[in-house]
Amino acid sequence: MKRNFLSVLLLFSALLLSAQESKYDFFETKKEKVKVDYHLTTAWRLYAGYVQDWQNSPSVSYPDMYLHGGKLGAAIDFNLPYNLALQTGLSYALTYGRHTQHWASASSEYVQVETIGHKVLKHTLNIPVLLFYRQELWEKLALVAYGGPQLQVGLFQYDNQSLNLSEPTLQHLHDIGVGTDSYNRYAGEQLPVNLQMSVGLGLEWDRYRLQGGYDFGLLNMVRRYPVNTAGGNSYMREWSWNVCFVYKF
Repeated sequence: MKRNFLSVLLLFSALLLSAQESKYDFFETKKEKVKVDYHLTTAWRLYAGYVQDWQNSPSVSYPDMYLHGGKLGAAIDFNLPYNLALQTGLSYALTYGRHTQHWASASSEYVQVETIGHKVLKHTLNIPVLLFYRQELWEKLALVAYGGPQLQVGLFQYDNQSLNLSEPTLQHLHDIGVGTDSYNRYAGEQLPVNLQMSVGLGLEWDRYRLQGGYDFGLLNMVRRYPVNTAGGNSYMREWSWNVCFVYKF
């Protein structure tokens, strides 16, 4: 009986020791794995693509307008755990748009409309701080999503205006605060700095990525309010969307 008890005790002790050794090895392995997963790395990217800006305002001083163009930039990724990456960089965008405003004539009841033509060329720099999430789908194919703030700095935005106005209509527009001279908007009433919130999705294959997203403008871009009885409150919002091809070094 004692022999059987000792045999069982020795067997239990051996199993317990074996379990302790396995537990120790398991935690050691897990500790080493976590250390590897949290190793910070970086990656550089170049990107180029199409961008469309939308300037929206209820005021007749700033007509609604779409501007089309391209962007070119460079970015650096700081790779984080859990398939996340923090990205920042710098991009340059050049966009161009045209719009014709129609006005009822103040000179003759027989002339129905007169016009102001706007041709706007805009140069901007963009500094994003975006958080990316990458989910691998199959081998080197992955889905990416991103979001975060972006600072847009306006360099130059020239509004070239062509007038088809009679003298009475021109005087009327001046009286209500509608500008009729060609000028750099950033040197006038429009703010050169905009804060945007960016969101987007993309597909990645190896070093190549196709991504697109929206940039929602958060600020009122009007800094000087003209006397404008026809347009109500003076404000302007700038939103944009873009599609870019991205290459990782």
